[in-house]
Parts: sequence; C-alpha cells; structure tokens
Amino acid sequence: MQPLSRLASALLFSAAGLFSLAVHAEQARYNQIALRAEVNQEIAHDLMHVTLYSEAQDSDPAALAAQISKTLNASLAQARQVKGVSVAMGSRHSYPVYDEKGQRISAWRERAELRLESADFSALSKLTGEMLQQLKMGSMSFSIADATRKTHEDALLKEAVAAFKARAQLATDALGGSGYKLVNLNLNSGGFQPPMPMRMEAMKGAAMMDAAVTPDIEAGTSQVTINADGVIEVQIP
Repeated sequence: MQPLSRLASALLFSAAGLFSLAVHAEQARYNQIALRAEVNQEIAHDLMHVTLYSEAQDSDPAALAAQISKTLNASLAQARQVKGVSVAMGSRHSYPVYDEKGQRISAWRERAELRLESADFSALSKLTGEMLQQLKMGSMSFSIADATRKTHEDALLKEAVAAFKARAQLATDALGGSGYKLVNLNLNSGGFQPPMPMRMEAMKGAAMMDAAVTPDIEAGTSQVTINADGVIEVQIP
C-alpha cells in the first residue's frame, strides 16, 4: 500500500500546485483596465496622379494597334522631357464592336492608359494641359508620399504613447491607486486612405483641351490616425 500512498500524495501535491498557479494567474489579472488613446492630424497631399488615355476604333485591329502605339510612344517621349514627372504605362485592352444585330464584328475598339505622377503640381498640371491635345483625361487624384507619411506617423506615435500614459494615470487616480504597471500596449496607424479620383471625362469643352489653359489645383488633405490600445494593472493600496 505504500506505493499507492506515495502516488496519492504526489497527486495531491500536483493538484495543490495547479490550484496555486490558477489562483496566481487570477490575481495577475486583478485591477487590470483596457484603455485606448487616439491622436490624429490632417496632412496635405503632396503627390499628384493623372491618368490619360488614347482610345480609337478601326475595322483593322492591326492598324488600330499601330495607331494607339504611335500616339502613346509620342506621349511617353513628351512626358519624359519634363523634370520631376514620372510616367508609366497603364492598362491597355481592345474589344470587338458588333453590328446592330450583334452577330458580326464590324470593328475593333482599343484603349490604352498613360499614368503620370509628380510632387510638382504646377509642372504636371501644365504637362497635362499640353498632352490633352492628343490624349483624353481619365482621372486626377492626390495622395501622400511614403516618406511624408512615415515622418508624420513617427511624430504621432510619440504623441499617442504620451496620450495613453496620461489616460492611464487618470484612470489610476480615479480608482485611488498608488500607481500602475503596463501589461501590454499596441500601436496602430491608419487614415491614409487614398482619396477618390476626380473623373474628368465630362470636361470636354474647348477650354479644357486648350494647352494654354492650366486648371487651378487644390490637392486637399487626408487624416492620419495613431491608436494606442493597451492594458494596465492599477496598484491599489
């Protein structure tokens, strides 16, 4: 019977140990409070994006593709001459055009995009006006450059931590605590959502197509937000 007695004692000791750990874990969560602090700032857009496109129709798909390519190549060469403006090809696709009965292909239609980007709004705006002689406006939008976003996020991160500490102290004082311990803290950024592009296809008047006319630019802003979510343990005397 002695082995059974020793086994029972060991089991009793293990159970007591597990109970002690459970009690300790429960005590570790005692007086814990979840808090959130949020800071935000309006940041001016410093990048301008313009999408231009060439669109045409022809009964000969090969001739149509050659025509579109010729227009795009000339536009690319023109854009590359402007300092501070980056240019890239966008989407390009063609599709058949059917007759009235929808049974026979009567022609082909092709559209190809050219995308421009620059921090120099004046230069890009002027270039856009000039290129509208050959291309059509697809959209214009504005955003925040990655370097600008990171700089502002780093500054706001410090503010978010300070705001969290202030709120933690406020909660501690409200509970009559003598201090608090930081259990965990998570920092999350957000708010740099790209703005909806301004569709320009409706603007087909002669004034918009005149290269001498440069539209006024109002880039707008976006709000960047840093959230500090965490848990503190208040020490109550």
